[in-house]
Amino acid sequence: MAHVLVVDDDEFVRVTLSLLLETAGHTVATAASGRDALAAVGATRVDLVICDVFMPDMDGFETLRALKRQAPALPVVAISGERATLPGFPAPDYLKMAVELGAEASLRKPLDLKEVRAVVARCLAAAEHGAPSRGPAP
Repeated sequence: MAHVLVVDDDEFVRVTLSLLLETAGHTVATAASGRDALAAVGATRVDLVICDVFMPDMDGFETLRALKRQAPALPVVAISGERATLPGFPAPDYLKMAVELGAEASLRKPLDLKEVRAVVARCLAAAEHGAPSRGPAP
């Protein structure tokens, strides 16, 4: 199966996704920051990255851009929860922005585990066949 890197500053999310993906037969590595993710991609085999959009130090957008420079064909799934906005102002669609920056798919927190499995399978299949898989989760 695939080697998946889960990048999130929230340990609960890293552990939950690791257990889900390992149960599906994947090998999982985790990183708590964008910088750790870049180091992992440079040092070991990674077939797919699941990356949070909001992290301290190096956010998911910066991480996504750096990952795509380092490994352009590496599929990335962006994940994010709702962020507070100023009253009277619409919330930006951060996940749509991540897809526009190169993420193959996006998932909103709280994560639906069946949806995570489906998106991971879709992105890995598309990468294996060289087909585009970009877009939000169906």
